[in-house]
Amino acid sequence: MDRSLIPLIFGMAAVTYLPRLAPFLFFSNARIPGRLDAFLKCIPVAAIGALIIPGAFTATPDLPWAGVAGMGFTLVYGLFKGGIIVPVLGAVAVAWLVLSSV
Repeated sequence: MDRSLIPLIFGMAAVTYLPRLAPFLFFSNARIPGRLDAFLKCIPVAAIGALIIPGAFTATPDLPWAGVAGMGFTLVYGLFKGGIIVPVLGAVAVAWLVLSSV
């Protein structure tokens, strides 16, 4: 590796790390209002949904119901049990079963 890239890499690391660290340093004792806290807790779920749901419908264009069945399993299992591994593996298994039954 070219040694002239090392300062560039460390510079890019600092530029991306400092904005993430700043809220913890400056607002560590600040209280967030309840409504704002509830809103901020919804952002990860909305982001994941926006990333995953379109892909589930377009992953199998010939049979989009396979993706819908997988999402349905994930929704039902996630509501009652939670977790991440079993819903993901279960959704893959359900989609595979739907695709292999055709």
